[in-house]
Amino acid sequence: MQQSREAGKRGMRVVTFTGVAALVLAGLHFVLSTLNDRRTKSNGSRIRRKKISDLRGLNIQIYLSASQIHKQVDKIILRSTETYDLIASIPIDKVTFSSAISPLASLEADLFPLVQSCIFLRMVSTCDDIRQASADAERMLDSHFLTCRKREDVYRVISAYRDRREEVAPEVQRFIDCLIKDFERNGVALNSDKRKEFDNLRSKIDDLSLLFIKNLTLDDSFLQFGESELRGLPPQFIKSLDVVENGKLKITLRSHHISPILEHCKVGSTRKCVAVAHGTRCGKANTAILEKLVRLRKKMAQLLGYSCFADYIVEPRMARTSTRVLEFLEDISCHLTEMAMRELNVLKDLKKNEEGDFPFGAEDLRYYMKRAEEKMIDAELQTAKFLFPVDMVLSGVLKTFQELLHLEFEEVLDVDTWHDAVRLFAVMDPSSNELMGYFFLDMFSREGKYSQTCVVAVQDGSMSSGGINQTPVALLISQFPKQEDDSPVLLQFSEVLNFFHEFGHVLQHICNRATFSRFSGLRMEVDFLEIPSQMLEKWCYESICMKQISGYDQDTVKPSKEEWCCSLRRRRDLFLGLKVKEEVLFCIVDQIIHSSEEIDIEKLLKHLHPKVLLGIPLLEGTNPAACFPRFAIGYEATCYSHLWSEVVAADIYASKFQEDIMNQRAGLQFRNKVLSPGGSRDPMLIIQEYLGREPSIQAFIMSKTMSSPWQ
Repeated sequence: MQQSREAGKRGMRVVTFTGVAALVLAGLHFVLSTLNDRRTKSNGSRIRRKKISDLRGLNIQIYLSASQIHKQVDKIILRSTETYDLIASIPIDKVTFSSAISPLASLEADLFPLVQSCIFLRMVSTCDDIRQASADAERMLDSHFLTCRKREDVYRVISAYRDRREEVAPEVQRFIDCLIKDFERNGVALNSDKRKEFDNLRSKIDDLSLLFIKNLTLDDSFLQFGESELRGLPPQFIKSLDVVENGKLKITLRSHHISPILEHCKVGSTRKCVAVAHGTRCGKANTAILEKLVRLRKKMAQLLGYSCFADYIVEPRMARTSTRVLEFLEDISCHLTEMAMRELNVLKDLKKNEEGDFPFGAEDLRYYMKRAEEKMIDAELQTAKFLFPVDMVLSGVLKTFQELLHLEFEEVLDVDTWHDAVRLFAVMDPSSNELMGYFFLDMFSREGKYSQTCVVAVQDGSMSSGGINQTPVALLISQFPKQEDDSPVLLQFSEVLNFFHEFGHVLQHICNRATFSRFSGLRMEVDFLEIPSQMLEKWCYESICMKQISGYDQDTVKPSKEEWCCSLRRRRDLFLGLKVKEEVLFCIVDQIIHSSEEIDIEKLLKHLHPKVLLGIPLLEGTNPAACFPRFAIGYEATCYSHLWSEVVAADIYASKFQEDIMNQRAGLQFRNKVLSPGGSRDPMLIIQEYLGREPSIQAFIMSKTMSSPWQ
């Protein structure tokens, strides 16, 4: 889940955190000792717990009450307003860097940990009133910082300094450019009438986006089936279904019902009925809303001088233009066509053997992919039951990445935090003994805690107004089950994989050495943000790491870790040609509707679906765009970002690490050249300098085609 929004969209983003909605996280603990052992002296007496304020470089506040949160919000807004007012009062002919630019840089650096101290508690506090106060604080601060980025008087002063074109350091110039762009992307450079129109358009867009999501959320449509029509589904799933008055079973159109049916139901007519119903949810209402959204977004972008909304959105990102995004997507799709066709033929043969000569439809894809996976992969994976104790996972992850990136992790014992289960680690550079940062681990589920997996940048590593480098602090939140009795907490492999990914974001935050708060932490282009984590999660599939994070079930046979890793990689890459093409389809639709003249979205999907998916027609009457939340809010014109990051990550991995997975020289270079700059430099230049060339799709394509069993 990546859930950070660009600064230009919502002003100074008060919570920067990452994650992937479809992913669940892994958990944490060292193997060396238990929590109680660490917090108790050998004679059984309690160790005096350290306060956060006693630790070097930790300036955040984690004990704020609801009233203290409200008071701190008022202080933040007052300090911010005073700074902006002071800058606005500077005569244009007397503006200098120290009077106009430096105060804004210092303001961001000083306020970030104060803001985060108010905001992150909504996700982790055990008190209802604190969580509510924290959520209120986020709304108030978001609104305030957006207002700040719309102040014409401040923009006029900053623009006057820019127009002097004084020679400054590259990172300083980038900061100034970003400041100017923030104001301009919020309509400040427009005349009064156009600015009012811009604000009105954005208000309508926000309202319609929320209505689109609300329609999907409130949709309570359901279908009814007899048990025979649900043949193939697990007994426990059947038992979980509600029985309606006529004795049939109720199937809602929520994912927890839809996914099992499309993957396991042997009755083709049932799969089709469910797929059609799912694809027509909120069809008329949301189609009309999406069409309005597309028109309003285009008007808003054109007011700012962009030809289309997609160019407005993509401009600050690595891709820069919508044209480049479309070329990228078409290139990927074209290179995977032959592989995807072989995969589709395998699925068609499976359907013919099971159901006879019936046409292969979109409703069959997930079902027959699952059948093929069970036949080819699951059997070999089930010959051994690997165990992933949370203690081993954490110790293995820390050992892997401290060696690869030349870091040292040390747990801070007996620190007083918001919950007894929370742990704190310091990160050191062993060469210089420099304290690089801290990270909190809040792993286990509890009532009231934020339900998604994410990494929060709690304190950034920028230069404060006092000229002191702040220490980066990250918080990793996950939802592992609580430990029962003395039994160890065991993780699924998917949870382990997600931990590798999310821990990559922790490292990304800790290793960032940007001077300005604007470029530190995880505040960077979204198509660049995911590259390090996409790359680092690949270590989870390597036997050298598998040996450190797993054990065997004593009652199963014991193949080598390398054999098991190979099986996991085969499962990961099975039918990737078709899966990537499905992703490409929605990414292309997303770019086209946000970069073209007014277009009929239903007709576009009907045309593109068979073209991209090798002749498979769109299910009659469906309009997936009407029930695809990413088109409405958060990912409009940026659906491509995940695939872009994955392609670049594959290139880095293949070029620098594939031949030597623990290449410390390449790892240290990755830390210094990719992680360290953060957002302080153009991300494309960062990647080009690390690779020694422009990134290419070839490694990504090669990794997919070479792993296919149908060469």
